[in-house]
Amino acid sequence: MIKEIVFRASERLNLPVLLVANKSLSKHDTRLVESIMVSDGFDVADDYIAEHATPEDLVITSDIPLAARVVAKGGVALDPRGELYTEENVGERLSMRDLMMELRSGGLVQGGPSQFSRTDRQRFASSLDRLLTQMMRGKRQV
Repeated sequence: MIKEIVFRASERLNLPVLLVANKSLSKHDTRLVESIMVSDGFDVADDYIAEHATPEDLVITSDIPLAARVVAKGGVALDPRGELYTEENVGERLSMRDLMMELRSGGLVQGGPSQFSRTDRQRFASSLDRLLTQMMRGKRQV
């Protein structure tokens, strides 16, 4: 669902997309999508993304530590629910993530994020469109 939104935006704006994973990904019907398969291992794909991301790139991830690394390099990171990670909010999001992990491991909190909804998908599509428009105009005021 998120990939399809990204692929449509890629085609519409003629922008390349790079998918990074440590497992084989399904083939894509567009010339603009490239897949990189990295070796298996903890955070290998994240390390690859963080090392290769530039301020001109948009990284879509729900992984807050990866988003923090991208933002620290001056890059742009967007989560699949349409929330932009910024210098102002990524530290707080990391702290909240760590607190929730601690509470879950202690049995004080159960569960995780809510199910992905149609509203989340719409918010993501709107945020992606707005960011890509700003980035293409060179006016990244995010």
